[in-house]
Parts: sequence; structure tokens; C-alpha cells
Amino acid sequence: MNCPSIFNDVLGPVMRGPSSSHSAASVRIGLLARDLMDGVFQEAVFTFDPDGSLAATYHSQGADMGLYGGLLGLDPADEGLLSAGKTLKDNGCRVTFKIEPFPAPHPNTYWIDLKNDRESLCMVAISTGGGMIEILEIDGFPVDMKGDYCESLIWTRPGRAGEVLEKFGAALAHADQVITNDKDDRSLIQVKAGRFMDDDAWRALAAHPAVLRARQLRPVLPVLSRRDLEVPFLTPEEMLKARPGAAKFWELAVEYEAQRGGVSADEILEKMRRLLALMRKSLAGGLEGTTHQDRMLGPQSLKYGSMLAEDKLLEGRLLNRMLWYTAALMEVKSSLGVFVAAPTAGSCAALPAACLAMGDHYGHDDERLVKALLSAGLVGVFIASGSTFAAEVCGCQAECGSASGMITAALLTLMDADVAAHLAGVSLALQNIFGLTCDPVAERVEVPCLGKNVLAVSNAWSAANLALAGFDPVVPLGEVITAMDEVGRSLPASLRCTGKGGLSITPTARKISRQLS
Repeated sequence: MNCPSIFNDVLGPVMRGPSSSHSAASVRIGLLARDLMDGVFQEAVFTFDPDGSLAATYHSQGADMGLYGGLLGLDPADEGLLSAGKTLKDNGCRVTFKIEPFPAPHPNTYWIDLKNDRESLCMVAISTGGGMIEILEIDGFPVDMKGDYCESLIWTRPGRAGEVLEKFGAALAHADQVITNDKDDRSLIQVKAGRFMDDDAWRALAAHPAVLRARQLRPVLPVLSRRDLEVPFLTPEEMLKARPGAAKFWELAVEYEAQRGGVSADEILEKMRRLLALMRKSLAGGLEGTTHQDRMLGPQSLKYGSMLAEDKLLEGRLLNRMLWYTAALMEVKSSLGVFVAAPTAGSCAALPAACLAMGDHYGHDDERLVKALLSAGLVGVFIASGSTFAAEVCGCQAECGSASGMITAALLTLMDADVAAHLAGVSLALQNIFGLTCDPVAERVEVPCLGKNVLAVSNAWSAANLALAGFDPVVPLGEVITAMDEVGRSLPASLRCTGKGGLSITPTARKISRQLS
């Protein structure tokens, strides 16, 4: 069962780069690949299918930068990412990128071959949206790996996996799952656990005559999974049935995440306070002005802020503040500054901008904003469990569209609305964004991404007001999410972040692409 976590799937990672599904996910894939090779490799070959998203966007959206950083052991927010390619090559690693057909199960499929003087290993991975990943295959063996466990991989001589498991059964008793796959010339044991086995036992296992190779791959997600994981609800319908008459939407978010993560309410609130502080720091940087060579748009938010201060914009000071903050945060992302994906990098500006603008306009304290972000997170859980945040799968309705629904919940929490109003408002917001395409100019996450973040905020502002006034959404939120997913998956591939349709192929876009390449 897919049980998303607010801090894994929805709000986060804290990162640099233009795209969470490219930049942040590739860091996490690279980190696991580094551990697979025990940190020792001299050659890396990355292959992308020509019909997928990565073939056209792996450089412009930072997948190469993320892979370099992961192989170096960096995290998605590390400043070293900006020079990771040079550092990796200076360390003696030969890097090759190939665009060749292969049976890619997802638009964001990575085929990675790593070599050193002793061995070569292959990993097949996918980025599933918002920085989330799955490792599907290692060394020709199918694996189940999402970065939310301590993963131990043990290669044995053919037919001797059982012998190893019997010998070290006591040391592996803490594991949640042990999976064995056999081939004619070797077997692979995958051990999924909340912690690695004792160091002495691990060394003894690795030295056993039946063992060919043993590796430990550290988790890359902040919230781990565990055996028999259960959550109180996964859909709006289940929530209403399980908690009829609940008073506060944000409290339901805390209840969900506490059970999902096995942590206390206080820990959840503290995690969200830290994310809020990072959002505020990112905004401050954007409002000061940003610079970066490899982008189309300069710091346009500076003029918007000046015109707002001089009362030269159309009336609507709160909405205008939201739009100002949105532009500033998008500029932080485009300059490879540090920000919080919410729920993705392409949609990272809208939710923080709306919440921080409300806070500044009304004088809300951080605790109130934290509750608003938790409400947004719960909406993200509903979407993640019923659809996706990957534009490569469902277009930009999965990114900025989802963000708009999340913002609506946050605004309604800040307005002390009840649970019914939250569900109505989010339903109204999501109904308005069906069919939103992902067709960025020059494969950069700038145009029309800025406008779609602005759209997400404006749509949420309208939907929240309609919900406060008691407007009927007619279609319940759970059904809306199901329909949204069906519409997104029916979009042609050319409109799902492949650079093959829409604005991406206009003459101006092609000219800009040539200038930036």
C-alpha cells in the first residue's frame, strides 16, 4: 500500500536546481549508486531513452548535476552541486551520457552503469515526481527500493543464499523484509530494515565463503518505512468516515503523519517549523534580487514589489503580495538557490508565497503558518496516494495544479474554516486545473512555469473565497483527484515535459534554446 509522508512526498526535499524530478531525485539516485559501489568507481555511463523526458531535459533541468552530486555523496541542497561535474571529473571519474532506446518503464528512467578496477554494476531507477525515486533493478536482479529503508544487498554463489540466511538469521532478525532472487551464476539477497545489522556481524557475513559481494545502501528519505505500516486514512472519504465531526483539518494532518512516521505531534510541528524557516529565508533572498547566467528571466519581482509599494497595480493588496512573493521564490529556484519543493521544484513558489504573504498581511505568527502548511501537506497526501506529482506522467496539473489545491487548504486553515470548507475549496481548486500542460520553453523551468505558479495562487485564492461563502463543489474531492489523474495520463507525451510540444517547440523557444545551449 502506498502511504505517502508529508515530509517525504509532499513538502520537501530542501534542494537546489530547477526540477525536483530531475535535480533532487537524481541526487538521491546517485547517492544509492555511490553506496552500491562502496564509494569506489572510475567510470559512470548514464543512458536515457529517447522517448522519455530525460533525453531532452537531463542537462537543462539538472539531472546531470544531481547525478554528479549524488556520486560525490552530496545532499540535494549542497552548494557543491554547482561544481559537482568538474569535481567528479577532477577525481578521475570518466562520465558518459547516452541517448539510446531501451525498455524504459517510466518517462524518467535512469540506466546507470558504474565501473572500477574490480567490478562493474548496473542500476535502473526512476524518478516518480517531487524528488521521490524507485530503484527497479540492480545487477540484472529486480529490487524494490525507494530510499526509505536501510538496504543490505548480499550476492552469494549460486544456490547458497539459504545457507547464508541460516547462518546469519539471528543477526537479521530485526529486518522488515528479506527478499531472495536467484540466477544461474549467482543469487541476490535484499534485506530491508530500519537499521543495519551489527558491524561485527556484517563483517563476518561479508567474509563468508558463500558471499561474493555485500553492500549497504543508506536511506535517502527523511521519513523511513517499517513493517506493517498503517495510516488512519488515505482518501478524503476514509478521513470523513474515520473522523466524523473533526474540528480542525490541520489536526488530521498531524494525526496522519504521526502514525505514518511513528513520531510525536511535537516532532511533526518542529519539522514544519524548520521548513517554514527555510521558506522564509528563500523568500528573503529572492526579494533582495538574484543572478544566474543560465536562465531566461532576470529578477522581475523587484519591479513588481516597487509598483506594489507605489500603489500602481490593480487593487488587491493581499493577492498582489502573494504574486510578488511567488515571483521572488521562482527566481530563487531559477538561480539554483536553496528552496523547499512544495510539492515539486516546478511548483515550489506558490504555497510558501501564499502562506508567507498571508502571514505578513495579517500578522499571523509562525505557529499559525505551520498549521496551514500541515493542512496543505494533508491535501498533498491525498493527491500523492491517488495520483502523482510528476509532470512527466500527468502534465503540470500534477505540479502547479496540485499546489493550487494545497494552497487552498492552507488559506482556509488561516481563515479558521471547518473541515467541510477545506474539502469543498480544494475540490473547486482542482476542478479548475484539469489538462494543465507541461511545455517549458528551452527545457528550463521558467516559462510558463512562473505564470503557472501565479495561476496556482490566484486560483487557490478564488477557490478559498468561494468555499468560505459556502459554494457547492458538487463533485467530492476524492472523485476529483481520480478524474484529475485520468485526465493527466491522457495528455499526449508531447505535453508532459518532453520538450516536444506546446510552447516548447515555438520558433522563439527554439531560438532561446539554441542561445542557452
